[in-house]
Amino acid sequence: MAELSLPDLDPISDRAVFRQIADHLRDAIERGKLHQGDKVPSETQLMQHYGVARMTIRNALQVLQSEGLTVAEHGRGVFVRSHPPVRRLASDRFARRHREQGKAAFIAETEGAGGKPSVDSIKITEENASPDVAERLKLTTEDCVIVRSRRYLINGRPVEIATSYIPAEIARGTQIAQPDSGPGGIYRRLEEMGFQLDHYMEEIRSRMPLRDEARALKLAPGVPVFHLIRTAYTTEGRAVEVCDTVMSSDAYVLSYELPAR
Repeated sequence: MAELSLPDLDPISDRAVFRQIADHLRDAIERGKLHQGDKVPSETQLMQHYGVARMTIRNALQVLQSEGLTVAEHGRGVFVRSHPPVRRLASDRFARRHREQGKAAFIAETEGAGGKPSVDSIKITEENASPDVAERLKLTTEDCVIVRSRRYLINGRPVEIATSYIPAEIARGTQIAQPDSGPGGIYRRLEEMGFQLDHYMEEIRSRMPLRDEARALKLAPGVPVFHLIRTAYTTEGRAVEVCDTVMSSDAYVLSYELPAR
């Protein structure tokens, strides 16, 4: 334990020993004694320092993993989880200038944060609108929508999965229904077709991920997600897209500029 100084256990504390150890390691992470990507002392080192059984150490490490602070790598050890946040600026990310420069919102915000954006797992289908999507797009459940699902990555790490729903009468047979929607993304294609975008409405809540979401985003145990639903409106007030997005909460900082008048 020469590299990292940890306190001793408090013999008169009523807090369980494994939780005391987890507290010490958490404090080292929060105080910057252990940085992102650093290796946590091994089970053997911690056993020797605290004089406890291996299972006690494993229980302490499991607490940190469940909190999303560490990640275990098979054969290598336990490491402080990296959190490369992208600051998501709600007042800027959908600015028309980005589309005119040929950049969709995700590309613009990721490159602005110094990251390398990529997209995979793209799937395009046409199906009947669900009741919720139909209500948001002012359609009926008999109407069809083009469904675009994809996964977004930053520097090769999955951070977001998104599914867009666009009325089929608008998108059928256009580049929006192709895997590559072209420079500027689907919003640029919509405006080229005469659907001038005016504003977006977003609803955001935090929750624990579903099993498939955790797998797709490669989330550590205990890491919640942001669940965001966005509706895009034209200058005439027509809703032309609904986007259902699940974001890894430790990859984003949500930043909003709100007028005071």
